[in-house]
Amino acid sequence: MQDFVYQSAPMRVVFGAGTLRQLPDELSRIGVSRAVVLATPRQNDLVADIREMIGERFAGVFTGAVMHTPVEVTERAMETVREVQADGIVAIGGGSTTGLGKAIALRTDLPQIVLPTSYAGSEMTPVVGQTSGGIKTTQSSPKILPEIVIYDVDLTMTMPAKLSATSGINAIAHAVEALYARDRNPIISLMAQEGIGTLARTLPKICAEPGDKAARTDALYGAWFCGVCLGAVGMALHHKLCHTLGGLFNLPHAETHTVILPHALAYNAPGAPEAMTRIATALGVPDPALGLQDLARKLVAPLSLREIGMPESGIDQAADLAVTNPYWNPRPIEREAIGALIARAWRGDPPQTAS
Repeated sequence: MQDFVYQSAPMRVVFGAGTLRQLPDELSRIGVSRAVVLATPRQNDLVADIREMIGERFAGVFTGAVMHTPVEVTERAMETVREVQADGIVAIGGGSTTGLGKAIALRTDLPQIVLPTSYAGSEMTPVVGQTSGGIKTTQSSPKILPEIVIYDVDLTMTMPAKLSATSGINAIAHAVEALYARDRNPIISLMAQEGIGTLARTLPKICAEPGDKAARTDALYGAWFCGVCLGAVGMALHHKLCHTLGGLFNLPHAETHTVILPHALAYNAPGAPEAMTRIATALGVPDPALGLQDLARKLVAPLSLREIGMPESGIDQAADLAVTNPYWNPRPIEREAIGALIARAWRGDPPQTAS
């Protein structure tokens, strides 16, 4: 067994159905008396429920969260935080809202409670990705990690089947890269394999029957495990490519992960044989890269970057940017091979593993 270091994140998780009702007690636990609520317009009804639930502790709301956490949006949200004199953050939604809350916490060190409505997983990490001028960069700090995450299965029941599919594969991507991370460890590897297997089994059930509460519960459990993986170890090529493509072309986050994951895994396969075995076992398939693309196909999720709005003319630009700043990866980063990978992903070709 390899030498390893394992560090547990200092955060509280409340998991179950109907756990939203515990929000007032959790606010009291961290001493928040004036909470700013972050959301998107789709959560207006939920924001109204929370306002009634927490009463005087509802200081204000900002509903302008958008994907990729643009710095100009964070600056507008900061104006609201200052105006209402907030002493805490309640973020409701998927990765966009969670990212905004984390960006605010980075600037203010305000305590956060996150109420996820998707399988994004970023609520479990001390990392925030922010976009400025079409470039998405990440930053890590203890201030970024939410203090409390309330997983309420009921909040995921209305997530459309299409979004459930791509959000779930986005979560799987965290666990896939955790299995070949430079700082991987046995605990996270166990959680990664469990998370991949659980989501691979439950996502088809959810897409067939979105109201299946048992499947929704298992999927949220699997997504939590994958989120823990994302927060515990470093990521590699897959996440770098997705940040590059998303920032350059404003592509939808979960869909980009869904398209790129099989190709990035195939690229890294020669340098990560143990991870490939674990992923294949979790998926129940002989070839994990093809298995992940087949899962996306079964879920009627996008298979190409062309489908989600990337121009073919951007392939070389994306490849150049993806290799600009060196980063660790189990297989060396080669410009020509990365360009070919992105081209295959743009067309929606099967992933290609190097011999």
